[in-house]
Amino acid sequence: MSEFRLTQISDTHLGRRFPGLIANFQAISEHIDASRPDLVINTGDVSFDGPISRDDVEFAKSLHDALPVACRYIPGNHDIGDNPTALGPAPKPPVTEAHRRQFRDIIGEDHWSFEAAGWCFIGLNSLVMNSGLAFEAEQFDWLSAEISRANRKQVALFIHKPLFLHRPDDAETPETSIRYVPQPARARLIEMLGSADLRLIASGHVHQRRDFTFRHVRHVWAPSAGFKINDARQDRIAIKETGLVEYRFSPDSFEVRHIRAAGQVDVDIEELFAQMGGEQ
Repeated sequence: MSEFRLTQISDTHLGRRFPGLIANFQAISEHIDASRPDLVINTGDVSFDGPISRDDVEFAKSLHDALPVACRYIPGNHDIGDNPTALGPAPKPPVTEAHRRQFRDIIGEDHWSFEAAGWCFIGLNSLVMNSGLAFEAEQFDWLSAEISRANRKQVALFIHKPLFLHRPDDAETPETSIRYVPQPARARLIEMLGSADLRLIASGHVHQRRDFTFRHVRHVWAPSAGFKINDARQDRIAIKETGLVEYRFSPDSFEVRHIRAAGQVDVDIEELFAQMGGEQ
């Protein structure tokens, strides 16, 4: 395969009780039907509240199953719970093995790798990092083996949380510790990736569209497919809008296209809180 076309969606936050999020997903579905990439990757928060509502997870999977192309997934904090961190408040809820297994049973594998167009594609479950769960160590061992097996192929990494804001050694604060891959797991992950020909890190989670290069690695933050978070609730780092990201990979390069599907609307988080009866 000389070219591999991939569409990244993220933070779909699907649940039956949120018609605006469902409508945005349907707009994306129509775009995917028209563009027909080789693969769709959802980089997490597939469901609105998986740890509390199994139905959210099942409903989200049913909508993805209707897409006309194959999908891969990695979990977000709204799917399996959040990372424990050194500085931030206790995660609500914390990641658990039971919720990870629920994600795997309903959605699919929570970590994976495959090769296409001369590239190695790796998806990681970033929510188990710093958790102390047995799978955290298992995944790091698996990643080490996959990096060795890649044999210097160019690597594209897909994770839910971005690695960092500006630099790997950015200082953590109580707010940022839950926004990025937390320390010390971040340092360990970066060290392991140092032996790979890493070219791309694609993530979601922040609900802001951002694209920058640090050293030779391009960092692409996909916006939420479902809703935006207003400036009163979240500081503005980049572009706040709903949308998706398209990629074209060839053996010696890749292209990134930032787009919005026709009909996508910038649903504000306040609308969702109103539908939840003011819960926050």
